[in-house]
Amino acid sequence: MDRRRFILASFAILVADAPLLAAGPFAPTRFSVEVTGRGADVLLIPGLTAGRGTWRSTASAVTGHRYHLLQVAGFAGEPARGNASGAILSPLADEIIRYIEDRGLRRPAIVGHSMGGTLAMMIAARRPDLVGRIMVVDMLPQPAALLGQSAQAIGPLAESLGNFASTPGGRRLFGAIMNAFSPPNSGNRDSDPDVVGRAMRELASTDLTPQLRRIRAPMTVVYASPDERARESIDGRFEEAYENARDARLVRIDGSGHMIMFDQPERLREEMRTFLTR
Repeated sequence: MDRRRFILASFAILVADAPLLAAGPFAPTRFSVEVTGRGADVLLIPGLTAGRGTWRSTASAVTGHRYHLLQVAGFAGEPARGNASGAILSPLADEIIRYIEDRGLRRPAIVGHSMGGTLAMMIAARRPDLVGRIMVVDMLPQPAALLGQSAQAIGPLAESLGNFASTPGGRRLFGAIMNAFSPPNSGNRDSDPDVVGRAMRELASTDLTPQLRRIRAPMTVVYASPDERARESIDGRFEEAYENARDARLVRIDGSGHMIMFDQPERLREEMRTFLTR
C-alpha cells in the first residue's frame, strides 16, 4: 500500500470510529450520581423530595463499599431536566438500569428509601439478572397501603394531586406545604412541585405486588414502628404485603418514624452491614 492510500485508509478508520469516541459514557438526565468509597458497588436511592444527603452519614459509617449516591432530577434543588414532563417512575427505573449496564457494575446492591424502595423493586423485577440484592426502607409494594388504601381506591385523590400541582397557584401552595414539613435548612424545600406532584400521583397508583415473584435477588425490608401499640398491626401489614416475595427478610425498627436513617441511624447502619454481607 502506497503512502497516499495508507493515509486515506487511516482517515476512514478514524471517521468511522468518531461517533463511538465522541459518545463517551452514558449521561443520565433523570438523576445525577456522586460516587464515593471503594469496594463492591451499592446504589443508594433517596425518597420523594429528598436528595443524596439522606444517605451520606450511612455511607460514611458503613465502609468497604463503593457507593453511588443518586439524586432524582427535580428533587432537593436538582433541576428537573429529564423529569420536566411526562412519566417519572418507570423511565427513571429504566435509566438507572442503563446506568448500571453502562458503568459495567456487576450485580450491585440497591438500597432505596420510600420512593427509592419502589424503584429498587421495579429494577429488580424488570432485570432479575442485573441486581445482586436489594434493601427496601419503609415502603410497601403498593405505596397507597401505607395510608390504609389500595391503588384503585386512592386513584381519584392521586389524580387530583397531579392536577393541583400543575397550576401556578397549586404549585405555590404545594411548595409552601413542602417547606412547612421539611426540616430547617433542608434541600427538600427546593423540590420542584410539579415533579413531586407527578411522582406522588404515580406512586399512589403503583402496585408491584404481582411483580414480587420476578425478583430473584435477596431482599431485606426494613420498616419503622413509631408506636409500640401499633406494632402488631404494622407487622401484619408488611408480612402480608411481602408474603409472595421469593426471599424477603423483614426487619422492624422500633422507635422510628419514616426517616429511619435520622431517627434510628445506628440500627439502620447495623442492618445495612448485615444486608451487605448476607
